[in-house]
Amino acid sequence: MKNTFAFLLIFLLFSACSTTVDTTQFTPEQHFDYAKSLFDEEQFQEAGTEFQSILLQYPGSTINDDAQYYLGLTYFKQEQFLLGAYEFSKLIRDMPASSFLPDAQFMLADSYYELSPDYRLDQVYSEKAIKEFQSYIDFFPTSDKVSEAEIKIDELHNKIAEKEFTIAELYKTMEYYESAKIYYESVLNRFYDTPYAAKSMFGKAKILLEQGKIESGLKELKNIKVKYPDSEIIDEIDQLIIEYSSQNGENNG
Repeated sequence: MKNTFAFLLIFLLFSACSTTVDTTQFTPEQHFDYAKSLFDEEQFQEAGTEFQSILLQYPGSTINDDAQYYLGLTYFKQEQFLLGAYEFSKLIRDMPASSFLPDAQFMLADSYYELSPDYRLDQVYSEKAIKEFQSYIDFFPTSDKVSEAEIKIDELHNKIAEKEFTIAELYKTMEYYESAKIYYESVLNRFYDTPYAAKSMFGKAKILLEQGKIESGLKELKNIKVKYPDSEIIDEIDQLIIEYSSQNGENNG
């Protein structure tokens, strides 16, 4: 501890009068402390260069996993999320015994989360983020970040569900009913716990009603009320049930 403090003091004094530091005489630990000090000062590009140098110069060193993890963080802090994801995945793959493994797994997922675009765009990174957050939950269930991972999974589920629901609605508007049903079913099968599940059932019911399949449509509407009694579209469902029940000669039920 004293040696580390003395080294950092020397580094600070040296860096006050020079913009470059000769690291050739450093031990691996001293080199890491220097790189970490750059990171702490938010000089992320310079820190990344030093972490890369450590990984190249000291293969097999006990501080390699530290350098690997912080290299990923330097990219993440610079919003170079794809490069960050690569470095975190490299630690997970090559250093499975590292104490940084849980943090690397979370940051891998979080890198993909940051790459997740607006719901109208391709959701490949949303899917990757969900997969990696779920791995984090499965392998580190007692971690204090599990709740954050779960919240982000729910957010990503909602985003993908919204995209598929929007596509279904477009197909329904264009009267491509079979294609619409495929996307409604996808939402119901994969994202049944999102607000778009009830809306997808509603979309299917309206297709049935528009096709003149009144009995099947009414049955679907009533199923929504059973499965999703708190849905925001319940009033609209009730109105359709009343309207089509009278047409079908049924009681309102």
